[in-house]
Amino acid sequence: MTINKIANGSQLTVALDGRLDTTTAPQLDDELKTALDGITKLDFDMANLEYISSAGLRVLLSAQKVMNKQGEMVVKNANEEIKEIFEVTGFVDILTIE
Repeated sequence: MTINKIANGSQLTVALDGRLDTTTAPQLDDELKTALDGITKLDFDMANLEYISSAGLRVLLSAQKVMNKQGEMVVKNANEEIKEIFEVTGFVDILTIE
């Protein structure tokens, strides 16, 4: 998986490319731990994300908890398969999905 971070002041866009699974979730988690200081708007661009596992969902949940305290988080451009995973797991009620 490739992680591209684009910072613009207090806004951070994280573009994910590939598969967010047990192997790659720790990499994203580590990247976010250092990247969220001072961020008030976090966007996840999932246009090129092919798959997300429960490990990936945990990382998103963790990021959402941080952003609940300091701003907002939005998931953008998720494909139908990933949107279905969000629906089945109840993440549509937790995350802001556009």
